[in-house]
Amino acid sequence: MKAWNELNFLLINTFSSSEALVELEHYKLFNLAEYTAAEERVLALKPKNLSFAEAASLPLAIETAYEGLERTGFSAGQSILVLGGAGGVGTLLIQVAKHVFGASKVAATASTGKLDLLRSLGADLVIDYTKENFEDLPEKYDVVYDAVGGQSEKPAKAVKEGGKVVTIVGPATPPAFFFALTSTGSTLEKLEPYLESGKVKPVIDPKGQFPFSKALEAFAYLETSRATGKVVIYPIP
Repeated sequence: MKAWNELNFLLINTFSSSEALVELEHYKLFNLAEYTAAEERVLALKPKNLSFAEAASLPLAIETAYEGLERTGFSAGQSILVLGGAGGVGTLLIQVAKHVFGASKVAATASTGKLDLLRSLGADLVIDYTKENFEDLPEKYDVVYDAVGGQSEKPAKAVKEGGKVVTIVGPATPPAFFFALTSTGSTLEKLEPYLESGKVKPVIDPKGQFPFSKALEAFAYLETSRATGKVVIYPIP
């Protein structure tokens, strides 16, 4: 199931002679296809500065990042700790928290080799989870966003009194809460200016753009849990 949730695939069709549509890829989640049918409400125009592969990597992950922050009531001037900062949701969450919501401080966890990436995305503090336990550090945060799961009660130890803990991988241990994404194309429309300005950028794993003929290899790569950002199957023949 994890692989299906993490893998992105291209669902593009022409809207007019000069515009392209990006569909929320989880609308047909268990599907790798050249064509699909979709309701208009889950469609948004592809940002003009992005490639088709970049655009295909965005919808599920960036909407998950955005909606999770909304559900916590996150606002400008607050601090956040992102668990899993180098993953598909985490790489976008760092950017959305910083540039869209106006976070005062963004901290994020990753393994040693991925810390520089997190800094380049806007993280103010990076935590190497192979060397430090984030729950034991003295600083606490207004929001802890768990994009990894399996953390049990650890995230609650890193949040301020009265703060929020949200996870996208259930089950959640109170006080954390789990949410399932409610998708509409309007969220992508809100984020379009940030994408077209380059303030928020898609992150695709260097090995993560696989042709359709190597779809099985794409899933196998995801199962290693070493992917950075998103994995895309493109082009679909």
